[in-house]
Amino acid sequence: MKRVIKMSISLGIILILLICGTVIVIRYFHANMHYNEALISKVRQAGFNDKLIKLPDGSTIRYGEGPDNGPALLLIHGQTTAWDDYDTVLPKLSESFHVYAVDCYGHGRSSHEAALYSCQANGNAFIWFIDNIIKENCFISGHSSGGILAAWVAANAPNQVNGVVLEDPPFFSVTPEEVQEAKGACAWYETYLVTHSFLSRHFETDFTLYYLKHSYLLSLFGGLQNKIVKSAAKYRRSNPGKPIKIFWIPHIWLRPLLYMDNYDPRFGDAFYDGSWMKDIDQENILKSIKCPVIYLKADTQYGKDDVLYAANTDDDANKVQSLLCNCKRINIKSGHDIHLEHPDVFISACKKLLNKSRK
Repeated sequence: MKRVIKMSISLGIILILLICGTVIVIRYFHANMHYNEALISKVRQAGFNDKLIKLPDGSTIRYGEGPDNGPALLLIHGQTTAWDDYDTVLPKLSESFHVYAVDCYGHGRSSHEAALYSCQANGNAFIWFIDNIIKENCFISGHSSGGILAAWVAANAPNQVNGVVLEDPPFFSVTPEEVQEAKGACAWYETYLVTHSFLSRHFETDFTLYYLKHSYLLSLFGGLQNKIVKSAAKYRRSNPGKPIKIFWIPHIWLRPLLYMDNYDPRFGDAFYDGSWMKDIDQENILKSIKCPVIYLKADTQYGKDDVLYAANTDDDANKVQSLLCNCKRINIKSGHDIHLEHPDVFISACKKLLNKSRK
């Protein structure tokens, strides 16, 4: 009898553990598929509205605007994403700033016209945006290529910009010549080569799926890449018109897929052929910035075949810092998307910039 009781207790414990394990797995899968919905809900609750504005040249810029709780802060995202990519930091930032977050041309619902895919065209549009939509001096933060844009705006509209946060911008590792000299940067293999290749294959129509098939970073996962592609294709067939999600893959790995369907690969091709940086003097841009700058530098790492897993090398980062007359550099153990991986660090940098400008 005692033996039967013990067996019953053991079976009961095993059953409870199985139920708990199943619940945990189901919650994980559910969170993986719906994580962005919770984040964007908090953004809406914080008072952000999605807006469109037409510029005098006929182009359109989509942007998100938060409540007026302080000085204006303009956020410029990195390549392949959209203003929504700041969802992890927008609610907190809106407590201290009047936040405006824009879609660059070729992204989101801003104009998709190849003639606009240059640093200068985007930069001029954002200066117009400051003058006509924000209508006051502002702070600017830009991530990745958005960091180059933020610096360009600060250099070319010094009277409109109070301070800049540069979030891991690829200065001196952005043109085709610079990338080749540096033995290759991850962005070159991960984005620019993929966009160029896609555009040369006219029978391909789904850039997101093509990206997954040819992603440099996913290729490092061996056979897992093929499984991801198959799962993505299946999801696409069952959910046409929706961003691709894969329940068994950590959402952080595939977050860019949330925005990639609204990304024009011709934007990436402008980096491949160098036209995005046409007539841009990177040294002169940095030398021309007179307002306070906080430079967030993610870890410099090298991967297979000495490919640079970072926005730029330590030498180039030192060069960036030396060219800025009023710069505080913060090195952080992080991947490229600092505002996503370490939102507290990013928010703190924006607030430090605000305090620095008041001195």
